[in-house]
Amino acid sequence: MDTISVDLPEVSARYRALVDDALDLHLRDRDGCPDRLMEAMRYSALAPGKRLRPMLTLMAAEACGGTIEGAIHAACAVEMIHAYSLIHDDLPPMDDDDLRRGLPTCHKQFDEATAILAGDGLLTLAFEVLSTQNQPTDVVARCCAVLARAAGIVGMVGGQADDMAGGLQGDDLGRIESIHARKTGALICASLELGAICAGAGSEQIDALATYGRRLGLAFQVTDDLLDVRGDTAAVGKRVGKDAEQGKATYPALLGVEASICRAEELIEEACDALRPLGVKGAGLEAVARYVLERNR
Repeated sequence: MDTISVDLPEVSARYRALVDDALDLHLRDRDGCPDRLMEAMRYSALAPGKRLRPMLTLMAAEACGGTIEGAIHAACAVEMIHAYSLIHDDLPPMDDDDLRRGLPTCHKQFDEATAILAGDGLLTLAFEVLSTQNQPTDVVARCCAVLARAAGIVGMVGGQADDMAGGLQGDDLGRIESIHARKTGALICASLELGAICAGAGSEQIDALATYGRRLGLAFQVTDDLLDVRGDTAAVGKRVGKDAEQGKATYPALLGVEASICRAEELIEEACDALRPLGVKGAGLEAVARYVLERNR
């Protein structure tokens, strides 16, 4: 693939500002919504973050010849799903975390019941936003199906359930990658596919983005596991070392740190190779992949 230089910090700041502005509009006071519930939803969805998933949606749309305007609502829906998942993951019956993105988690800032309801609110609002976007009905239906599958029982929710179900006994690389392909990778893949669908992409472009997304999602989880082992709480924005405490199946626990780094590098190279059909239009997505690898350096 021909490559061009991409100033990723500048580009990501532009996308992040667009997404934050759109999220802010979607999360304004609504008749019938309790103030405290909306406050909790806004607290979590608008918390400082990189907005990786919605950025991928917008980048994929542009790489396939679409526009930001045509994909911005889909990008917001993805981020709402992500925010909901973080709220619920942080709850005491799940990961029991008290810090997220450098701030108290939603249930610490408010209370557990409000956090559960805030997650529920973001989950359902995501599909309201997605279903009322200014797109043809067949595009809207495809988008809703893609996001529901990625977020549901065979995607993110199923991966999280399997992640919680077992320790390291009998685990192998295939099982770990199956868990994380659903827990983390499914929503990343959906982010890209939504952008492509909104842009009217063809099957070759969608297939290329799907392969890129699968590799990127796994690499992201490998680096996340490594950050839990080697990262700093202040820099990462959440408590580190908890995976080992809970006996979770992680790449470093199975492969060791150095082999996990090598695995992440392999996955990123495969992700970048998958972008070849997009030509120079995939340069931004390649820069994102390289950034994911740099998270752990």
